[in-house]
Amino acid sequence: MTGCDSGLEPWFQQCIVATGRLPLFSFLVGLLAAFVGIRFSVRLIRAGVRWWPGNIRLGGLHVHHVVFGVVLMAGAGIAGLAVPDGWPVWRAVLAVVFGIGTGLVLDEFALILHLEDVYWTERGRTSVDAVFAAVALSGMMLMGLRPIGLYRWGVFSRDGDTGVFAAEVAGSLLLAVVTLLKGKTWTGLVGIFWPPLLVVGALRLSRPRALWARRWYGVRRPDRQRRAEARERRLRVPLMAAKVRVQELLAGRHDLPDPRPAPTHRGRAPRCPDRAGHAGSRPPGGHTTRLPNGRWIYEKNRLSAVKSVCAHNGGAPPPMT
Repeated sequence: MTGCDSGLEPWFQQCIVATGRLPLFSFLVGLLAAFVGIRFSVRLIRAGVRWWPGNIRLGGLHVHHVVFGVVLMAGAGIAGLAVPDGWPVWRAVLAVVFGIGTGLVLDEFALILHLEDVYWTERGRTSVDAVFAAVALSGMMLMGLRPIGLYRWGVFSRDGDTGVFAAEVAGSLLLAVVTLLKGKTWTGLVGIFWPPLLVVGALRLSRPRALWARRWYGVRRPDRQRRAEARERRLRVPLMAAKVRVQELLAGRHDLPDPRPAPTHRGRAPRCPDRAGHAGSRPPGGHTTRLPNGRWIYEKNRLSAVKSVCAHNGGAPPPMT
């Protein structure tokens, strides 16, 4: 953004139009307008405002706004391929339409991901995260930042060593993968545009429940697991609480119960041991009692009650509650 004048109009001409970023700027405007507009609409619908039109229904079918977003994205994308490069105004208009469609689709990203209407539930926050990520990536590209490989492609394509370029891209991508495996999504996304951040993300501790921690921490390295959990409580939890407050201020509260029943953490029914289920076979050790039907009650440890029920039930395990 260097060399841009401080005034609004000179800045727009020099930093947006002259640099060829007008379509990207138009896309970002459309994306933000769609997200703000649709969130305003759904919050009025949820509040039961009578003068607001409400949801769109065809018969008994609720047409989600993701449908309109897909149509707008497809139409603008196809039309954008047909518009010549010498028509900047039309390309900007189509970019706005494409941004509107993208905003409508990402606002129901959680519905697409889970194939359930989880818009106002805790899982529905995924949609807001998706919009935030799209806005952040578009904003960084609008500021002149480029993803890994693209920001130095012009230099290496003219007089650089392609081997060095390939090694740099491969190393950056490897660091990005490690950072994402450690559960640092935002660090990985921003680091794609600023590679030094990937080094920090790859070297720092993983989040305690990330794939990296499940594979390399835990019983393998309990000290690192404890440090990761302590850091999560000290830094991550307050940060996520602040993020949730910002999300609720902009997008509303996701406080409805999840339509999917919560998983019940039931213990697995223990199997009745074969040695306690065959008539006439006395299990070794412990205190045993033989029943009239020839089965043994094995009372060696804390599972004695379960195995006793197994014996009385003909070898069937007891029902778990």
